Amino acid sequence: MIEFLETYKQTIIYGVIVIAVIIVLRILTNKLHHWLSKEKQRKFPGEPSKPLNVLKRILNTLWVVLGLIALTFLIVDETQQSMLANEFKTALHIGVVLALTVIAASTSNMWFKYDIKKKIENEQDPTSFQFLRYVVLVVIYFVGILLCLLAFPSLKGVAQTALGGAGVMALIAGLAAQEALANIIGGLFIITFKPFKVGDLVKVTDTMVGRVVDITLRHTVIRNFENKMIVIPNAIINKEKLINYDMGELKCCERIEIGISYDSDVDLAKKIMQEECENHPLILDNRTEEDIQEGKPIVRTALVKLDDFSVIIRAWTWERSYSDSFQLKVDVLESIKKRFEKEGIEIPFPYRTIVMKNNKD
Repeated sequence: MIEFLETYKQTIIYGVIVIAVIIVLRILTNKLHHWLSKEKQRKFPGEPSKPLNVLKRILNTLWVVLGLIALTFLIVDETQQSMLANEFKTALHIGVVLALTVIAASTSNMWFKYDIKKKIENEQDPTSFQFLRYVVLVVIYFVGILLCLLAFPSLKGVAQTALGGAGVMALIAGLAAQEALANIIGGLFIITFKPFKVGDLVKVTDTMVGRVVDITLRHTVIRNFENKMIVIPNAIINKEKLINYDMGELKCCERIEIGISYDSDVDLAKKIMQEECENHPLILDNRTEEDIQEGKPIVRTALVKLDDFSVIIRAWTWERSYSDSFQLKVDVLESIKKRFEKEGIEIPFPYRTIVMKNNKD
């Protein structure tokens, strides 16, 4: 009887100690999470706290799982305790690896973001670092998952089975990952040959025009002028003939075309278009010294087409950038129309002549 009471007492003490340790570890984890969140907001304001929240959940779950396994030792016989010890080691291994993976990934991500921000502030190209950030994160998570899988001895048999059909598995994996690999290789080509970089204004098609905001392993993200994100797989954007407005010389030539009626004064219309374009503050004088000496105008105008119901007049204007070009065009179209109305120059619309024939019996 005394021996039974002594065993019961030891069991109670063991259980209380395990529960107390779990509670203490969870309290310490929560306090550590609170302190790390405050430090992160102080040093990196605006950064999301999701990685820290994930780390907190992993650690709290780990303490509970380890505690339950430890308490299970009280209700099993000695033959099953060795199996529980292995499960305890496996759970500890997986928990520690997951925690270290989250810590390594979040630390690397913050370091890359901080370095990218510094490069942008110093007007340097952050594209390579932004792409490398995704590569490093993928490698960290891949290694973490691999280390977690190695905690299960039974997976060795699965690996041997997979190696037995290596040819078939490689063929299936190659077909399944063909598009993914094409996107990754496309991303590497973009980083290597730099047809564009983060921050460049590009035109892929008439409906896909905007600034590059991100280049990932799989896709390129463009923010258009409607503030909408366009996600284009790297394999596709590598095949397109795109226009990069920020590569090389930024200045560009804009062609402004307006149709006038055949009865209107062509010379007066050309003069009005030239004056309105030259008076705009965003116009760029692209003339050479010889052009200036010869008295050539800043804006050249010409009649370029005789249409069915209108005469097309074109003005060639130069601007410092594509953004200036777009702004000048919309401003000048409005001012030219007002001048045309004031000077009596007609901008025609299509004419239709309808002939009615009477049917004869």
